[in-house]
Amino acid sequence: MGTIGTRLTSHVDPSSEAYLENRAAMERRWEEVAAAMARVPGVGGHRYVARHRARGKLLPRERIELLVDPHTPFLELSPLAGWGTEDPLGAGLVTGIGIVEGTEVAISASDTTVRGGSISPTTLAKSRRLHEIARHNRLPLIVLNESAGADLPRQADIFVPGGGQFRSLTRLSKAGIPTITVGFGPATAGGAYVPGMSDYTVFVRDRATAYLGGPPLVKMAIDEDVDEETLGGAEMHARVSGLADYLAVDELDALGITRRIVRHLRWRKLGPGPTEPADPPCYDPDELLGIASADVRVPFEVREVLARVLDGSRFEEFKPLFGERLVCGWGSICGFPVGVLANNGILFSEEARKGAQFIQLCNRIDTPLVFFQNITGFMVGTKAERGGIIVNGAKLINAVSNSEVPHFVVMIGASYGAGNYAMSGRAYEPRFVFSWPNHRIAVMGPKQLAGVMELIGRAAAAKRGLEVDEEALAAQTRALEDQIERESTALFATGRLWDDGIIHPADTRHVLGMALSAAHSNVVAGADAYGVWRH
Repeated sequence: MGTIGTRLTSHVDPSSEAYLENRAAMERRWEEVAAAMARVPGVGGHRYVARHRARGKLLPRERIELLVDPHTPFLELSPLAGWGTEDPLGAGLVTGIGIVEGTEVAISASDTTVRGGSISPTTLAKSRRLHEIARHNRLPLIVLNESAGADLPRQADIFVPGGGQFRSLTRLSKAGIPTITVGFGPATAGGAYVPGMSDYTVFVRDRATAYLGGPPLVKMAIDEDVDEETLGGAEMHARVSGLADYLAVDELDALGITRRIVRHLRWRKLGPGPTEPADPPCYDPDELLGIASADVRVPFEVREVLARVLDGSRFEEFKPLFGERLVCGWGSICGFPVGVLANNGILFSEEARKGAQFIQLCNRIDTPLVFFQNITGFMVGTKAERGGIIVNGAKLINAVSNSEVPHFVVMIGASYGAGNYAMSGRAYEPRFVFSWPNHRIAVMGPKQLAGVMELIGRAAAAKRGLEVDEEALAAQTRALEDQIERESTALFATGRLWDDGIIHPADTRHVLGMALSAAHSNVVAGADAYGVWRH
């Protein structure tokens, strides 16, 4: 069988001034991301890490490293969750996808060096996102648990949505997706339901505990004096309550037992897997650093990105002469066939119609879709409105909304306005969303948004017959522009889990390959029906 597409030709000049400027700007932004990531492992502080080690305990990433198969990659998700918020950087939780006994699994690991492993609103959101990924991609879930429960001063932001994680665990089990909880320390109050609602539980002797109310609460509630081990220790749960399925002598034993559990699952993928040659691109992926424009308002040729991500730089383009600002076509990544939608400028009616048709075609042949977002939005103005930009834009959003093949999104530039929606933004439940460090996201660009508000202010003043205070209005416009500038960065977005992590551009192909492989753990099948749309 022949391969998909023909080889793309690159016209990038790595010695050009524009390339070098773009590369320098991207490297500066990546340095900011790398500096933030470097703070995550030790976010709890050296004193708390030292205390944790003195107790003979491993750190969360060390547990993960010992759990996964040797020399296999671990795709960490949302490592900078909480950036720019009052919650801890990384949210005191490590999540990601790894390979255990040859099986791709979703893994979460509590970090008790961060506020005793207590759960903040961001911790909850990060955990919920991993459950979504496990459910949509049919990945067994392993929870390396050691948590003091909710961060009580934040209870108003945690209590009501917090119950959803227990419901989520039971839904995974109902769907036949195994859930395994490994207790390394406390599971307190509502947190005790995490092992209680898991298919398999492993408790470490003399370390793991689980109880709805700890000794102080028991004393206050029923005036009973009891120690932790008698109340809810690992041995008690293994011998008396039945909550612990396996009793491990130490942490290493617990991880070994967990690996044996995964082995006996004999997990089988339901997707077809890779079917194309997974040969590397013909052009150096490192050159992606200089291809994306330093200024997201300046477009760049997206086929240059595809040439450094797709297998063998091969691409079969669809409708190349129509709706040229949206590049559509077929290729493969790490052997997995994909349909590609990639922005090469603003969306007009032609691009919307083309994209909607292409999505339907990919659903007919059960081909996952990869969206490369660099979009400032849909075209506006009288001509665009008379040309049906709303009608045609709705077709594209309808197609994206009702498509059932897996979607993967890489934010390689701007993501403004309804362009975010049309290109399968986070609200449209793509399987994974990753961002480059240069990514910008907002309702519209900072200058445009601030300018619109200035015009509205002037119009409001004129309507009331008031004189405009030019100095005050200019200060207000500058302040709003600065605010949107701060709130539209990749770091701001990833801190709020609007993506699954910021990645180095040169790693794009490998990250997508791992995400595609995870998605093929589930059935890969397209939709055969869509909502009503106008013609």
